[in-house]
Order: sequence, then C-alpha cells, then structure tokens
Amino acid sequence: MYQKKWLLQPVQSERWRLFVTILFSLVTAGCSCALIFTSGYLIAKSALHPENILLVYVPIVLVRAFGISKAVSRYVERLVGHDLVLRLLAKMRVRLYRILEPQALFVRSRWQTGDILSTLADDIEHLQDFYLRTLFPTLVALVAFAAVLIGFGVLDFMFALIFGLIMGLMVFVFPMLSLRISYAKQRQSKRWKHRLYQQLTDAILGLQDWLISGRRAAFLKHYIANEEKVVDNQRRIERFQHWRLFLLQGLVGIAILLLAYWTGQAAMAGPFSPPVIAAGVLVVLPLMELFVPVSAAIEQLPQYQDSVKRLKQMEQQSSLTSGSAQTVSAEEIAAARRHPDLRLENLSFQYERSAEQGIQQLSLDIPAGKKIAILGRSGAGKSTLIKLIRGDLVPASGRVTINGMDVHRFGNTISQLISVCDQRPHLFDTTIANNLRLGNPDASDEAIKRVIKQVQLDRLIESLPAGYDTPMFEMGSRFSGGERQRIALARILLQDAPIVILDEPTVGLDPKTERDLLKTMFRVLAGKTVIWITHHLLGVEQMDEVVFLENGRVAMQGSHATLYKQNVRYRHLYHLDQPLFLQQIKEGLDETGYSA
Repeated sequence: MYQKKWLLQPVQSERWRLFVTILFSLVTAGCSCALIFTSGYLIAKSALHPENILLVYVPIVLVRAFGISKAVSRYVERLVGHDLVLRLLAKMRVRLYRILEPQALFVRSRWQTGDILSTLADDIEHLQDFYLRTLFPTLVALVAFAAVLIGFGVLDFMFALIFGLIMGLMVFVFPMLSLRISYAKQRQSKRWKHRLYQQLTDAILGLQDWLISGRRAAFLKHYIANEEKVVDNQRRIERFQHWRLFLLQGLVGIAILLLAYWTGQAAMAGPFSPPVIAAGVLVVLPLMELFVPVSAAIEQLPQYQDSVKRLKQMEQQSSLTSGSAQTVSAEEIAAARRHPDLRLENLSFQYERSAEQGIQQLSLDIPAGKKIAILGRSGAGKSTLIKLIRGDLVPASGRVTINGMDVHRFGNTISQLISVCDQRPHLFDTTIANNLRLGNPDASDEAIKRVIKQVQLDRLIESLPAGYDTPMFEMGSRFSGGERQRIALARILLQDAPIVILDEPTVGLDPKTERDLLKTMFRVLAGKTVIWITHHLLGVEQMDEVVFLENGRVAMQGSHATLYKQNVRYRHLYHLDQPLFLQQIKEGLDETGYSA
C-alpha cells in the first residue's frame, strides 16, 4: 500500500510524461537496432561489390538518418524522463515536509538528526533511482520483449519460442534470482549505511567534546570498523554482480550464435541474402542492451522498500498527532484572534512506552492578555504542555480551547493564533530581513524596521554595511545568543499572534543579558497573552500567575505576591533564584538573614 502511495501515486498525475519517456526509449532502441542493421548491411554489401551505386548510397543516407535520430530521441527521452523524476521528487519532498511540519516542536525528541538527514539524502534521493534505473528500463524491456517475440513469431514460430526462452531468462529468471540472492545483502548494507549517517552526524555535532575528552582515536577506530563492514558487504554484492554479468554475456553469445544459425538456414532456403544475414545478427547486440540491465534494476527493489518503510513510519507517527485536524473558516480564525481566551480543561496525556512525563488532570484558565509563568524541574511536563496547547498532541482526555474551539481543529492555521519562541530559534543562512519575513512574508521594510526598533537592535543593524541585507550565516552564527533571541522575538512581533509561548528563551545567556532580554520581551509583548515556560524564578514577579508543575500535575498556583506570602517552599525557591541572595550566601550570611 505504501509503495503504491509513495512510488506509484505521484506518477498518476504525470502519466503523459511517463508515456513519452517510454515511447522515446523504444524509439531510441529502434533507431539503435536500425543503425546497427543498416551499418552491417552497408559493410557487407560494399564487400560484395554492388552492381549499382544506389545499393550503397541509400544505406549511407540511412546510417546518417538513424544515427541522428538515435541521438535526438535519446536527448528527448532523457529530457522528459529527468523532468518527470524531478517533479516526482519535488512532490515527495513536499509530502515529507508536510509530515514533519505539524511536529516541528518535537522533531528532535522523536527522531535523531541522522534519521532526518538519512531520510532526505538516502531515501528521498534514492527513490529517484526507482524510476530511472528500475521502472523505466523494466517497462522498456518488457515492451521490447513482446515486440521481438511477436516479430520472430510471424517469421518462424518455433525459433520465436527458442529465442524467447533465452530472452525470458534475461528478463524474468535472472532478475528474480538476483532479487532473491541480493535481498538480505542489500537490506543489511542499507541498515549499516543508515547507522553510519547517525554516527557521523552525532560525531560532527559533538566533535569538540570528542577532542576535549581525548577519545578522538577511539571514535575513529569505531567508525572505521563500522565503515569496513559496509565496504566488505559492498564487495560481496559487487562480486555477485560480476558473476551475473558474466553469465548474462554468455546468454548474449548463445543468442548471437542461435540467430546466426537461423539466418544461415533461412539464407539457404532463399528468403534472405548474405548481407541481410550479417546485418540481422548484429541487431542482437542493441536488443540485449535492453534486456541485460533488467537484473541489476530489479535487485534494487529491497532498498526502495526500506526507504518507503521509513517514510511510512514517519507518516504513521505524524498521523497520531495531526490526524484530527479539521478545516476552520476565516471567520472562526478572526473570532479567535479577537477573543483568544485559552482554556485547559481536565487535560491528560501520557506518552506510550516512554519515560517522558505526561500531563494529568490539568486545568488552567488563561483569558486574553494574561501573563502566566509555568515552572517545574526538567521532565515535569512543561514541553508536553506546549505541544498540547499548540495542538501538536491530542490529549487522551480533556480539551484545550481558544474562544471555545478545540485547538487541534485549527491545524496548520494555529500559527495565526499562537507563536512560539523556544530555546534555540532557527535562523537561516540568509539576510536579516528574510529571517524576519518568516513571521510575515508580506511585511514591508517599514514594519521590519519598526519591530527591530522594538527589540532594540536598530542601532546595531543599521551600523552594519549591508544593514538589513546582512547575511546571518548558518544558525545565525554572526550574532550573539542574546541578539539571536531578539531577532527571533522581532519575527514573532511580525507574526502578530495574540498568544505567545516563551519556551525558556534565555537558556544559556549570562545573567545581565537574560535580565535585559526578559525586560524587552515583557515590554514588547504587552497586551498579548504570554505563557512563559521557565526553570527558574528570575523576573517571575512580572507575571499575573505562577504555576508549578510536578509529575504532570499542578503543585503550586497563584500570583507571585500570594505564593511568596503564603507558601514557604515558593519563598525558599524564589530566594535561591535571586542573584542578591546568592551573593549573601557567598559572603557567609545564612538564609534566616533574608527578610520575607
């Protein structure tokens, strides 16, 4: 089913291109056969001293015509065929993007980076070979097989059966044997290559740690050992392929001898002249060029199946989270933007076969414009809560609503209502302006300058030689961590969603930069609903409500002033999180010296 969905369904809308590709492949094969036949006839006829110059002149013209026709038809075949394949690959990439896009908030937690890279580079790209090296050659060989069988059948039925048996060995028997023998080796090679992708990606991302730990040699030894397994397996595959090619060439030789014997018998009977016999035997060579590659084409099927299987797994996992999305009208989205009242009612969710903490019977009322901080130690359920609020996960029970509508109904349009600024916002290797326009593609230059001024980066950017056209480099590496977060914040301001989730945006920043960034964020997000996911309490006094999560449940809830006054545990945690208190501890003051 999934082979059909990923490999065959995309071809249905491009049927005419497939037909043209197969047609011109057959025309090319026909021109090749005609060129060989005419050339052989010309040489043989010339050697017999023809009595009329026209008997040589006409074949000379035909050789030129068939030679040019072969080149032209081959060019058209490649042009249409590769155009078809590129269109199909584009559809596959778009489909893969649509599978991953609804899970953008937790792609990293579900798949390793190597998995994604392997799927893009070694699966999607590899599937183009299914069309170019398997589907097209096999279809052309089958059509040519039928045409040759019918052609010889008209002349000599018994010879057609014998010659068809040899062609059948090439087109059917050898490909099936190749598929059976190489199936396990091909799958094993694919698995090892996939592991190497993961290992190499992990090593590159952690290269500095490998060097610092002094285990560079150990990593290289382990990687080379795994790579040698792939190489050794590839050698075995190639050895089998060499033997198969040797046997197929032997069948070609038998076919030539058989055809030579048959044409010789026909010449003795009178229908064919010697030049025709010589030329007819040579036609076997271009014909066999169609049949011999079928075995190599068919043996690649296991690799295509593995690639489709991984795509299928990604699609199935995606359907678990996004299958319930429904279409909402523009009026409903506009109403939700006007009244973005967010409610969580008896929310519960638990990951299957996972140690990651879920959510248990959680209820929150977040009216429009409210600012709420959600705290808790790592694994308390904060990340899961974000996914539920965004509609990326469907709760096991309870509901999340905006203006009374379940969030999962909004599907991809949820970005018009909720923006997320996470710990590591992705900044692309393009200009500052292009990165900002990701939030709003139609934003004017004036709007971009306005939001940059709001996040207090206008002087910095305008001081650069290229200004807003300055390239940011990969992951925004041209700028510091605080500057990257401010650019991400400006992008959110351009998006202008009424609800903003701040997912620990200050992680990794120094205390001063953190305080300055938080001050900017709370200032520019005034009037919007803000859900601040954080792990400590610096700046929490600016929130309307503070919620502590513990094991997926609400452990503490209330305003900062109320919790500070009534809850000893909260007061203790707040003190520990303040730089002034830490300084007092360093100077030798005990905790009782800090006034509540």
